[in-house]
Amino acid sequence: MSSIRSHSSVRWNDLTHPVVAGLISVIVNYGGTFILVFQAAKIAGLSPELTASWVWSISIGVGVTGIILSWMSREPIITAWSTPAAAFLVTALATTPYAEAVGAYLISAAAFVVLGLSGWFERVIRLIPPGVAAGLLAGILLQFGIKAFGGMNIDPLLAGVLVLAYVVFKRFSARYAVVGILVLGLAFLLVQDRVDLSGLQLQLATPVFTMPAFSLNALLSVALPLFLITLTGQYMPGMLVLRNDGFKTSANPIVTVTGLGSLLMAPFGSHAFNVAAITAAIATGREAHEDPSKRWIAGIAAGVCYVLVGVFGVTLAAVFMAFPTTFITTLAGLALLGTIGGSLATALADVRTREAALITFLAAAANINLLGIGGAFWGLVIGLLAHGILNGSLPQKASAPAMAPTPINSGVN
Repeated sequence: MSSIRSHSSVRWNDLTHPVVAGLISVIVNYGGTFILVFQAAKIAGLSPELTASWVWSISIGVGVTGIILSWMSREPIITAWSTPAAAFLVTALATTPYAEAVGAYLISAAAFVVLGLSGWFERVIRLIPPGVAAGLLAGILLQFGIKAFGGMNIDPLLAGVLVLAYVVFKRFSARYAVVGILVLGLAFLLVQDRVDLSGLQLQLATPVFTMPAFSLNALLSVALPLFLITLTGQYMPGMLVLRNDGFKTSANPIVTVTGLGSLLMAPFGSHAFNVAAITAAIATGREAHEDPSKRWIAGIAAGVCYVLVGVFGVTLAAVFMAFPTTFITTLAGLALLGTIGGSLATALADVRTREAALITFLAAAANINLLGIGGAFWGLVIGLLAHGILNGSLPQKASAPAMAPTPINSGVN
């Protein structure tokens, strides 16, 4: 009898942490950046039905592709909609007819399918030195860590409670630190009546098909920027998150499957989805599970949550967006502390490449934005140039183990 209880306890522990990690990644995604989708829909003059269809298509698409990839690879492949692309569409849809925008989504998605099948992207990923990759990741995540404490300027009580609770949990029950602050934070908000669920009505979303139209203008002004922004701002850092946490899945099936998913969902409003970067880091580190082989459950959990939100359209997305900004930013920053610390340790571990890694870290943290391309790309370009100059040559093709170092959270509490 005791052995049965012990076995059940192990199974429960195996599920709790990755499931909560997946849930937090979903909350952070909807609560943090989803407002961009609504802004873009408003700029485009979309009806409530078309807006709900957009929410349905990206949520279902992200959920299903994440479940498929995580199940097939047994690794935490968290997928998400392209946040920088959504920001780009806030301005692009003001001058592009919606049907032509849908046509542009299809062209961009087809390009990702071709890219994944070609194997080119995986070869590029393997060229990036581990120190530069770790420095890039640390730089991208730095702002999230800062915002965890910056919330004290806006809502000192809420942010203070979460930070203090995190430290206490780390001291006495490190494994349950992230779970603890999630539960405590939600309870705190409910006690203060800061999350109003009284008007919540679950309504099933109805997908609306839009016949795509194609034009040279939409190809050059929407499809091409959408492809480049998603590639450099999402796929590149997203794959480096996986590599830095020791996961070796090839980029080829990830790009192909998410590209196919985007292709299928584009006529219903989905602009693009891809492997996640920031929210993926919540589910790929030690906070998700001490055993890396169990972290794939976080990918399944996140996918299921996305599908549930998609089924009910705008309703549940609005619930996540109703959480105070301070709660979202503090929760995300604290959940990413281990990854930030681990990636910095990896970036600075090798004396020979330390300066190039540090330059990469600072350049990525500066979040340079040139030619409409975001900070992750420029941080990587600057880091690779620094690495080439300081070491006398550009990086040569690395073997697979070289690009899959010891998980960056090793030794980090």
